[in-house]
Amino acid sequence: MSSRNGRDPLVEVRDLKKYFPIRKGLLQREVGRVHAVDDVTFAVREGETLGLVGESGCGKSTLGRTIVRLLEPTDGVVVFEGRDISSLGARALRPLRREMQMVFQDPYASLNPRKRVGSIIGTPLKIHGVEKSKRRQRVQELLETVGLSPEHYNRFPHEFSGGQRQRIGVARALALRPKLIVADEPVSALDVSIQSQMLNLLDDLQKELDLTYIFIAHDLGVVRHVSNRIAVMYLGKLVELSPAEELYQRPIMPYTEALLSAVPIPDPDLSAKRERIVLQGDVPSPINPPSGCRFHPRCRYMTDICREVEPPLTDYGNGHLAACHHPLNVDKATLERATVLRRHTPGAADERAKPEEPGKEEARPIPRSG
Repeated sequence: MSSRNGRDPLVEVRDLKKYFPIRKGLLQREVGRVHAVDDVTFAVREGETLGLVGESGCGKSTLGRTIVRLLEPTDGVVVFEGRDISSLGARALRPLRREMQMVFQDPYASLNPRKRVGSIIGTPLKIHGVEKSKRRQRVQELLETVGLSPEHYNRFPHEFSGGQRQRIGVARALALRPKLIVADEPVSALDVSIQSQMLNLLDDLQKELDLTYIFIAHDLGVVRHVSNRIAVMYLGKLVELSPAEELYQRPIMPYTEALLSAVPIPDPDLSAKRERIVLQGDVPSPINPPSGCRFHPRCRYMTDICREVEPPLTDYGNGHLAACHHPLNVDKATLERATVLRRHTPGAADERAKPEEPGKEEARPIPRSG
């Protein structure tokens, strides 16, 4: 998708945390917390697409919902256009809803089956005071924008296919002409042929309306196609952040290496030669995450320091950040130039624990799929 590298950040996330309390007993006392998002910092520039990837349960969707304030953060700051919105109440947030919207993952569950399409898309316009006489025309324009017919205005969601329902969800998100859209796996529930149509639609809308996307997905092939930069999450932590192509050419974090090894390669000869990395063990509990590097129980490069010390986020050049004691695809010269980024490093990490020795792996570029 289009890139606006010279623009200022539209949204910044600083030391963001989102914990969910676990309560038991008649008095509902808190006995633990799920660390869904744990001390995450990054920024998204105007007009760019940031891909957000990781396994199920790593905190991607929770992070997206917290950014647009569908969830209240436990701690940390969300800055939108230079304004701290992390502690705003419902009334103060209402005007900002025009600027930030979300496309939900499930096109079947995210639309009210009892309401007609015109009402579903028109409700945001009604809430924000658009005159009734103009709402119908605006909704019909939105339906055309997302590739549907204005005649669909009076139909119910059950009369549409999955791809068409997702288009309705996109139209609803666009109703108030937002600047930021968090797309939570918008194509994962769709057929492959429909996925390409939806991705092309989102790309066209970004260029036409100057949108900024946070694109959450499992499919790394899709993320490569749509993103300018990619952020990798594991168990609530940001473990790598990089320009999209560089991540595929030179993953530094072993978890990213494992994710990329599962990306299908269209050439059967290259695919047969490539090593598939199968992670051992289960994802640790987010209620009681492991000490040190959270990935160490499943990492094949793990050493004692990985168990004991949480690694800082280190910049290896070209905006490529990674948190690992044994960085892959890094030579000694690059390692000497690398710097620890204090602003991005979680408070629990040791800023003095900059990697001293590069990892053993060499880059295995992932070819593009046509």
